[in-house]
Amino acid sequence: MNEALSAEASGMRIGIVAGEISGDKLGAGLIRAIQKRHPETQFIGIAGPEMIEAGCQSLVEQEKLAVMGLVEILSHFRELYRIRSQLLSYFLDNPPDVFIGIDSPEFNLGLEEKLKLAGIKTVHYVSPQVWAWREGRLARIARSTDLILTVLPFEEDYYKKHHIPACFIGHSLADKIPDNVDKQPAREKLNLPVDKKIIALMPGSRSKEWHYHMQLFIQTAIWCMAQNEELHFVVALVNQKARDKFEALLQKIEIELPITLIQNNSYDTISAADAVLTVSGTASLEIMLLKRPMVIAYRMAWLTYLIAQRLVKLPYISLPNLLANAETVPEFIQDQATPERLGRALLQWLEHPDKVKSLQTRFDVIHKQLRCNASEQAAEAIIAICNH
Repeated sequence: MNEALSAEASGMRIGIVAGEISGDKLGAGLIRAIQKRHPETQFIGIAGPEMIEAGCQSLVEQEKLAVMGLVEILSHFRELYRIRSQLLSYFLDNPPDVFIGIDSPEFNLGLEEKLKLAGIKTVHYVSPQVWAWREGRLARIARSTDLILTVLPFEEDYYKKHHIPACFIGHSLADKIPDNVDKQPAREKLNLPVDKKIIALMPGSRSKEWHYHMQLFIQTAIWCMAQNEELHFVVALVNQKARDKFEALLQKIEIELPITLIQNNSYDTISAADAVLTVSGTASLEIMLLKRPMVIAYRMAWLTYLIAQRLVKLPYISLPNLLANAETVPEFIQDQATPERLGRALLQWLEHPDKVKSLQTRFDVIHKQLRCNASEQAAEAIIAICNH
């Protein structure tokens, strides 16, 4: 009996940890792709709602891992260490055929390193941005993983240059999103006005991001309304907790904004928009693939910012600009992110359709580069690791 049939007969068992919502989406696509080939495969670890729906058993609430920034991670160190220790003990006592860490490198790499040392095969899905900062982590990555699955085109060569096995698979969002998405169906679905310019606000998926961005985005909307009353705002919120927080902030302002809150539906929120104000991160990738002009804002703890200033060696923070290797969309970091600056940049997109058209052409080229049937490629690579 060959190895593939042997794995199928006994049933593969896969450990998997996704620390935030973007990882949950990647993990769900991967689980379904593996299940097509091996329906009996068991998945267990830390999962969000999409992975759980796909069939993964979650031992811990995913939200407990959704911590951003160096300083913030330190403040949650004790709880994160406890969770990781419990997971390590579980997987050592119940060894999976392979362990997959999806993004969240500060949490996952330490777990992967100990599991690999114990003889368990490990895969890291989504490269840590070692090419941008803290290149010294390469040695740890080499100790921790049997394979890196990269979602950006230049990362595979980077890792191979450092003798670390890597495979570029593209991004599953690029596979799912069509080349052109019309605004009108999304506006009708979300009951948005058809005669207004729509600005979408995306204040992040993590509670720390809400802390730094929700009030800022509301103030930006107020500034924009003062310049142009023919606007409507739509806000993408990841869950009920985020919605409650945003509604509480809206109740504190003195004017009534024309604003619609949408929960757990970033796709239609972005699709409906003429322009988007977003935090940096995977949201900017989805906006790029939907070909909408955007403005990037990012604030963080001051100490995190000061450390990042010293360590980060790239001219851009957002994925669209990194992938284009040019400033295709404006970025405003820390004190630069003010309501007036963000508002002016948003209105610039609304006032210059020629610039939007040029931006969309550039985004289309990147979209095609990232469309590689990612989940299927990831599944093939992981099954090969299991059967090797």
